[in-house]
Amino acid sequence: MSTTTPEPRFVGLLEAARALQPRTVALRRQVHRHPEQGLQLPKTQAAILHALEGLPLEVTTGSSTTSVVAVLEGDRPGPTVLLRGDMDGLPLQEDTGLPFASEVDGAMHACGHDTHVAMLATSARLLADRRDALRGRVLFMFQPGEEGYHGARYMIEEGLLDGGVEKAFALHITSKLRSGVVTCRPGPIMASADTFHIHVKGRGGHGAMPHNALDPVPAAAAMVGAIQTMLGRRISVHQPAVVTVAQIRAGTTTNVIPEVATLDGTIRTLSELTRKQVHTELKQVVKHTAAAYGCHAEISIVPGYPVTVNDDAVGQHVVDLAAAAMGPSWSEPLPDPLMGAEDFSYVLQRVPGALAFVGGCPRGVDVEEAAPNHSNRVLFDEASMEHGVAMYAAFALDALR
Repeated sequence: MSTTTPEPRFVGLLEAARALQPRTVALRRQVHRHPEQGLQLPKTQAAILHALEGLPLEVTTGSSTTSVVAVLEGDRPGPTVLLRGDMDGLPLQEDTGLPFASEVDGAMHACGHDTHVAMLATSARLLADRRDALRGRVLFMFQPGEEGYHGARYMIEEGLLDGGVEKAFALHITSKLRSGVVTCRPGPIMASADTFHIHVKGRGGHGAMPHNALDPVPAAAAMVGAIQTMLGRRISVHQPAVVTVAQIRAGTTTNVIPEVATLDGTIRTLSELTRKQVHTELKQVVKHTAAAYGCHAEISIVPGYPVTVNDDAVGQHVVDLAAAAMGPSWSEPLPDPLMGAEDFSYVLQRVPGALAFVGGCPRGVDVEEAAPNHSNRVLFDEASMEHGVAMYAAFALDALR
């Protein structure tokens, strides 16, 4: 079989996605122009509802968020498969120069959620035309608040999974992968994400007479190095963990020793066991480093998203399914997890499924040189959305055949 030829059962799927590409592009650009952040995304919700009009779907909207849930019933009864697309943007100013760039100051779809919305909506249209091939139902999950707002958790609390879901699948576009390629892996694929806040208290005084004060700045500076030493000496090299001190704040002017220094940052791990160990060790490092400098320190750790863990069988099957649906040249196994985080983790804690990535590197741009997701200059090849639409549809057709 050719490296670009799908299996007979999926012949015509990519072509159908391509025929619907004008709709996909139009929705993507509309959402891209009007990015919204957090859990309340009324313009994005309205665009999705409009895109779904006329389809044989049972559509409901959220009460605590502006989520959209659409259900497509197949011609025969069977299990339920969930497909997710997240909706929210990020707080940064767009500098792409696109003709459809963000029209909202300080907000941008820098993570590609606009493409996710568009791909999922088009896959609903494509699958509606293939209801006779579905034994069961497809639940389309349009989710706000992925960027740190726990949107998936809100939807689950509102009953998203109460009817029973057999499998779940989500796609995430990335500019750091060849356009159209789908990649996945079994097991952990993205990290947990917790934040920490450290408050180091000393005693203020004159900058020229530090012996009359108790300077918290050296203690805070020492903590940065001690935290990295802790990772290298207390956490197994076989259990990846990242602790980044991203902010240090102290003082008001050049000749005043401040009373307080603060440090803020993030913790990323790929297992719950390592996550707990890092929390414990970090607290000890902070406490004793401060004491060594005669200061007192308090640390608070705010739990974020859990580890995103793909079901072993489903994670491997997605790699095979991408090859079957679009041809082997469009499928690659993902060798290593990413230390970013995803709130699709909440769904995968409850339902066997997988998160996969679809490449969106602009044509003619080296993958290594492409601006990454979350950059103010990130670009995504819109042609890759055809593959995303086909992949969403293939997952449902395969699971409900």
